[in-house]
Formats: sequence, C-alpha cells, structure tokens
Amino acid sequence: MRLIDFYAASPALFIGACGVVGLLIGSFLNVVIYRLPIMLERQWREDCENLKAGADAPPRVAAPAFNLVVPRSACPACRAPISAWQNVPVISFLLLGGRCRACRASISLRYPLVEALTGLLSAAVAWNFGFGAAALAAILLTWFLIALTFIDIDHQLLPDSLTLPLMWLGLIVSLWGPGVSGQSIPVDLRSSVIGAVGGYVSLWCVYQLFRFATGKEGMGHGDFKLLAALGAWLGWQMLLPIVLVSAAVGAVVGIIMLSIQGRGRATPVAFGPFLAAAGWLMLMLGHEIVGRYMSLFSPHP
Repeated sequence: MRLIDFYAASPALFIGACGVVGLLIGSFLNVVIYRLPIMLERQWREDCENLKAGADAPPRVAAPAFNLVVPRSACPACRAPISAWQNVPVISFLLLGGRCRACRASISLRYPLVEALTGLLSAAVAWNFGFGAAALAAILLTWFLIALTFIDIDHQLLPDSLTLPLMWLGLIVSLWGPGVSGQSIPVDLRSSVIGAVGGYVSLWCVYQLFRFATGKEGMGHGDFKLLAALGAWLGWQMLLPIVLVSAAVGAVVGIIMLSIQGRGRATPVAFGPFLAAAGWLMLMLGHEIVGRYMSLFSPHP
C-alpha cells in the first residue's frame, strides 16, 4: 500500500502526521516572526540611505547576510549557536528547562507556544477536513495566519511579503473549486475574486470614512490586504461574518487590554490578529454558522 493510501485509510494517522509536521513548521514560523520584520527594516534603511546618497555615491560594503536561512539560530543573550537537538519543537524547551544550555538565560515561552499552537491547529484542520487537498490548503492558510498574527502583535505590521502571496494563493486554489459541499475551501473562482476585491475595498472605505471624520488613520493598509486574502480563500460570503466577529472581539479585548495597561483609547491596537482569528474560525465553522443563522429566517413546515 502506498503511503498516501495509508493516510487516506487511517484518519487518525493523517491527523497525527499533520500535527507533527505542524510542530516542525511552528519552529520555522518562529524564525519568520522574528526575522522577517528585521529583514524589512534593514531593507527600508538601505533604500533610504541609497536614496540620500544618490546614484554617484561609491558602493557600500555589503552587510552580513541576514535572512530566513542565515545566520544560524543562536541564543539572543550569549550568541551561542543552537544545535539540532536543542531545536526540537517543544521537547527541547522542556528538556532545557526553558533556559539556554550555554549561559542559562531564559528562553521566551513564545517559542514553544507558537510551535504547540501550530501543531494543534494543523491537527484540528486535518480532523475537520479529513484527508485530501482541501485539508492541505487549509493547513497552509493556517500557517500564514499564525505568522501574520504574531508579527502584527509584535510590530503592528502585516508584511506585503506574506499578505500578497496569501491572496494570490487563495485565487489559485479557487481554480480547483468549489470543494465538497459543507467545506469552506476551495471556493469557486468567482466567489474568490469578488472576495478578494470586496475584502480590500470594504476596509479601505472604512479607513477613508474614519480618516475623513476624525483626521486620523484607524487602521493600516495591511489589514485591507489580509481581509482581501481571506476573501480570496473563503469567498465573499464570509467577509461580513469575519468583519463582524473580528470587530466585536477586537473591541472587547482592546478595551480590556487598555484598561489593564492603564492606557488611553488613542493607543493603537493591532487589528490583524482578530481578522486572522475570525478568518480561521470561518474556515473551520463558517458554513455551519452561516447556515444556522439563515435557518432562523427560513419558513418552518
């Protein structure tokens, strides 16, 4: 029996495999979450310096390579390289007692949490969708949303290098839609295109109205692109539920956070994590939620 047939015949094995792969990808997502904003900032600084220097400026000495692959992962405190056995998702953190082996500095709890979250959500998607291409597509979407969520929490930034590829991937996946009845992806191409356009334009209009009324910017352009990406993946039908859920939860959580921290209402709060969470919820339960809501207005026999 081929391995693919083995996974198809054993749902538990497929769910477990997706969970393990999710743990490994979670380790990589930690790298993306930490390094991508630094890479972007360095590129922006370099572009500004080149613009100031002009075209006739002598060539600059190239800075050491810094990307998602190099340099090798190291302890932030003592810069000791992290070996392969120290980088096993979650397990290494537990074996090391949450401290660097070389200098005993504390390791952020964020790293195993991202790994565990990625593994759990990947397994949940596999359980919800079952074996097939739809599950793999939904897991890929989940990984993107996790990376975007934590980058936005840390930097209030939703990088184009993640949101735009995510949108295009959603449009490409829709070429194979629509999927099995009751599954949220893939959607048909028409719903995907309208979802991408509607997602961007809807938040852009909200942004412009808020700016006109208050003279302030209420959200970043990355939020437009993230909702466009979710619209491309889930279709225009899920845009309103995503916006309503993210706005409601975001308002409650934002008020609580600002009250705890003792900050004023003018303090910016990242909206991307709420969009991502609402999008993932609609990915998993959107059809059921919308179906139950619509059944309230359908005539009963």
